[in-house]
Amino acid sequence: MRPRTDAGANARPRAGRLDHGKQGKRHAARSGSVNWPGTLLKGRPRVRQDLLFYLRTRSANELWLVIVDASASTRRHQALSDAKGLLAQLFDDAYRQRARLALMTASGAAPTWQVQGLKASGGLRHWLDGLGAGGGTPLLAALAEAGRWLSVRQKRFPAEQQRLLVVTDGRLKDGAALVPLDCPGLLIDIERGPIRLGRSKTLAAQLQSEYRHIDELQ
Repeated sequence: MRPRTDAGANARPRAGRLDHGKQGKRHAARSGSVNWPGTLLKGRPRVRQDLLFYLRTRSANELWLVIVDASASTRRHQALSDAKGLLAQLFDDAYRQRARLALMTASGAAPTWQVQGLKASGGLRHWLDGLGAGGGTPLLAALAEAGRWLSVRQKRFPAEQQRLLVVTDGRLKDGAALVPLDCPGLLIDIERGPIRLGRSKTLAAQLQSEYRHIDELQ
């Protein structure tokens, strides 16, 4: 997932699945598309020399699975507001790259699908403008539902390159242990304030996903 400026909402590329398939594989290069996952893992880029690039023989079909925590706690310290700015760039990038999106919000009593595997469109910006925080944090239910949906999707589209992005402040009640989803992921921690519980790092570890705080990406 490639942001236009400093913000990054990348999940790591799915390594190995497409190396010998019809979609081709990525190659390190000095120019071409920015390899945002590799770049951000080294820290926030400040000059062009900090950027990593890749070339691909053919463009792979991509699905970006995005789960947004919009519970009441994300109102604090403009956490959701900043996350919306990050998501706006993500949607623009998905549109330009012709990636498909699966988008779910975790708020209220139960998670809600917004889109499931559709091509990114301008309508997502209108949805994002109206997104507000409130209710509980059904993030565990959202991850479980996303895992079931992804399992079916992978059987239908085995060559598709899938990535997970979870945006959350980590403030949820203790629950059952998380089962990692079968795709590379990135968890963006939007928790702010003088007192932080720091639960997002634990969630990222349980999901076997990369962890970044949103302040590192802005």
